[in-house]
This record gives sequence, structure tokens and C-alpha cells, in this order.
Amino acid sequence: MKANRVIVALLVCLMILPVMGVNRKNKKQEIPERVINVDFNQTSGPMNTMFKECVGAGRANEGLRADWQQQLAYVKKECGFKYIRMHGLLTDDMAVYTEDGKGNPIYNYMYVDALYDFLLSIGMKPFVELGFMPNALASGNQTIFWWKGNVTPPKDYNKWGDFIRNLAQHFTDRYGADEVKTWYFEVWNEPNLSPGFWSGTQADYFRLYQYTAKAIKSVNSEYKVGGPGTAGAAWESEMIDYCTKNSIPIDFISTHSYGVKQGFLDEYGVGGTVLSKDSMSVSGDVLQSHKEIAASSKPNLELHYTEWSSSYTPADPLHDSYHEAAYILEKIKQVGNAANSMSYWVFTDIFEESGPRFTPFHGGFGLLNIQGIPKPAFYAYQLMNKLGKTELATSDKRSWATKNDNGDVQLLCWDFTNTHPGDSVHNQKYYVQDLPSKAKGKLTVNFSKIPEGHYAFEIYKVGYRCNDAFSSYLDLGKPSQLNRTQVEQIKKLNDGSPFIREIVNIQSGQSFVKKLDIRENDVIFFNLVKL
Repeated sequence: MKANRVIVALLVCLMILPVMGVNRKNKKQEIPERVINVDFNQTSGPMNTMFKECVGAGRANEGLRADWQQQLAYVKKECGFKYIRMHGLLTDDMAVYTEDGKGNPIYNYMYVDALYDFLLSIGMKPFVELGFMPNALASGNQTIFWWKGNVTPPKDYNKWGDFIRNLAQHFTDRYGADEVKTWYFEVWNEPNLSPGFWSGTQADYFRLYQYTAKAIKSVNSEYKVGGPGTAGAAWESEMIDYCTKNSIPIDFISTHSYGVKQGFLDEYGVGGTVLSKDSMSVSGDVLQSHKEIAASSKPNLELHYTEWSSSYTPADPLHDSYHEAAYILEKIKQVGNAANSMSYWVFTDIFEESGPRFTPFHGGFGLLNIQGIPKPAFYAYQLMNKLGKTELATSDKRSWATKNDNGDVQLLCWDFTNTHPGDSVHNQKYYVQDLPSKAKGKLTVNFSKIPEGHYAFEIYKVGYRCNDAFSSYLDLGKPSQLNRTQVEQIKKLNDGSPFIREIVNIQSGQSFVKKLDIRENDVIFFNLVKL
């Protein structure tokens, strides 16, 4: 039975995906043919790799788990992420701060060191989110999440400043100033959501930022500090104005955006979310943030979107769906050069804001599920990471064409179709279904001026029932738990390998042309590797 499922899945993938070189003259072409022309000699500059600058994770303490670390090492290897940002670095489960009987601070960084040592060992760097408040330093008892991150201002801002200064000095002593200069220090998370992530006012947040920035810069003036890390692209202009008027250092603006309508942090998916029909959701926020910074008194500030995804809910099946891969590519392409980084929230479903999860596919934020099964979203990032460092000019708005120093050529293209039925249906009802994709016509790719020689030609695919782990999970009957055999079965069916491999001979002056069918939300990667 297992072998039969594998065969059926592969046949479905091949049937609904590419039909190479088929000429259907007798069929009416209802959808115009899509043609992508790629000229090897027409370059448009270095490929912008802001998409892999940073990725998110749930909270720092989860980073001490073996499975979390194994998954991060895999995602780093395959997707090339450079930085990682997470909540809870300063909460009590990281044991960083307490006080003795006389109220004197006691600092302890053993857990932080273990985590950051691991990050650096795999070639990643921390995008340091400074939060939440250690209970011994907190002015109140308001918390957020199952793990009770304290969201109140400090009871003593001078003690907070001393604490941050001590932490920055510790990083300097352990890792060296040259290393820490490459990090980013972001003050808090989403302080505009009150109640929620911050119990104080905007003025309280700005005061927190002032003490934090001055503390970090007192250790080394070249260390990078910024904020406000807000939800929904808020407080950006106010943040810049505050820092300008009060001569407070700031090196970057950070904020967040998600692509759904209605609700707030629906941790269990009870209220329901709806994917926005706005074609510029998320990306429109980024472009507006870029404009605000350019028009401000500090037009050269970096812009980092330190959280983004289709949905802000860790129980949204859209995250597991094949639709997510095309959504990711669509938004990153629309953003262009407007941001220095776009940090996808998050890399793994090992994520416990509302507590440990009970099912293997529950709409979690992750690129990988709890068992490390790659979702379609993972393959969007993996394929972007396969692109070369020189971009080739193309007029197609849903593709990138590149080449590398070896003379290899890559093309990543996609269809994005928002098939969501509208406000009357929640994501939690829609994306849990089996959702076959509809035909979107023919795709013709014309590679010209390719240097003469032999090439290995590969085509990779993500879409409905192709590298679509959730559909494989549906086929198993949505078991509440997966055994080891089932995990391996889903991974084998969705392993990201190319479905076309052949050796081609390209002669001087000859174009290399491929035709295939494309369907809704297909993601297709062409790879020409010079032999």
C-alpha cells in the first residue's frame, strides 16, 4: 500500500504539472501563453538577497532543544539564512537577571551563551530582540503567552540600562567587538499592541528605547540599535522624530506586517482569519515604510521587517498549504529593494506561544513542521537560495533569472492566484481542504545567448501535490500523531528533488526553449548547470 501511494502521488504530480513539448493545436487557448525571455548577456546587477538575511523563531529557550537546533542547522544549510530573531531572550526561563536580598542585580548568561555559541557554530548571527522583562526588574505582573513573558516597563530604568550595558559588554568579552558590530539590537517587540506585548504607553516605550540605546552605545558606538519593532508598520515616523529631537542614536527601523484581515494574535485559530484580497498586502506596508524613512530627518536608516508572513496566527492552515510558497515569492518580488531584510516568521513549528502543540500539521508558522517535514514555504526559500549572484534582465513580473560565476543559469518563476473565496470563509475552514489547482495555460521559457556546451538541465516544482506535504498528510487521514514510518513516507513524497533531469547540448547562437503547462500557485525552478 505504501508503494502504491508513492506511485500515485508521483503520477498526480507529473499529470498536473509539466507536459514538456506538447503541442495542442486542436485545443482552444483560453489563457494567453506566458513567455519568459532570458538573455545570458543582459544583466541587471547583483541579485538582491534580502530575503535570506534573517528568519524568525519563537522564543530563546526553545533554542536550547536538540530538535530545534537540528532543524535550524538544516534550514541554514538549505536556505542560507544569515540572522535569526526570537522573543524571550531576557525572560526568566533564560535565567539572565535576578536580585539579591538587598536589591542588587545578579547577572547570569549561561543559557544565552549556550544558545548564541550554537548559532555562531553553524554560521548564523543573532538579530537580538531585547525583551521581555525579567520579573525581578518588572514594574508589574502582566504577561503574554503560555511561557509568561513579562510585558511591563522596568521598575527602575537605571537598573535596566545597567543590565543592558552589562549584557552588551558580556557579548563583547565573549565574542569580540568585531563580531558584535555585525549584530543588530532591536528594542522590544510590538510595543504598540497594548494590552498585549507592552503594558505601557508610547512615551514609556520611547523612554525604554532611550535607556537601551545609550547603554549599548556606551559599550561600543558602532553597535547597531533600533526599533520600534511594531505591528502593522506603526510608530516609524514618530520613532525617528523622537530620536532626532532628543539626540538619541538609532541605526535602523524595524516593524512587522501580515497578510490577513480581522482579529489579533488568534493563538488557537478560534476566531478565524481571512487572507486579504489586497494585491499589495504586506508589500505595500514595506514600500510605505521605505518612503517614510526616505522623507524623514534620517533618510539613510536601514529598514528591517523583523516579522512577516501571510498570517499572524500560529493556527492558520494557510501556512501549511502549497499556496504559501507562491505567496512568499509574490511578496518578496513586490518589495524589491525597499527593505534590508524580510524575516519570515518562523523557521519551525517548534513554537509554543500558546503551549505545546498536539498535532503534526496545525497551521503553525514554521517552514518545517515539528517533525522536520518541509512545507511548501520551505521550498520557496530553498529555491530562492539556489539563484545565482548576478540577476538577468527579464520583463516577467513573477520571476527571477540569474547566473553564477560558473556560467550556470537559473530561472525561478511562479503563478500567484488568490483563490480564497472571501470574507465569509475563514482560512481555518478553507485551507484545510484538498484544493486542486486550476490550469493557467502555457509557459514558454526562452534562454538565449547561452555559451556553447553541454549542460545538466533540471526542473524543480512546488504546487498542488508536488512537494506539498499537507496533501500527503490529508491522504493519510490526518492522523493526530505521525509514527516514524509515516514521517519518512511524507518526507520521501515531498523531498524537493527535480522531476526533470536531462543532459542538453547547446550550440553557439542557438536558443534553448522549454514549454510546459502551469497551474494556479505553481512554483517552477529551471537550472542549467554547465558541465
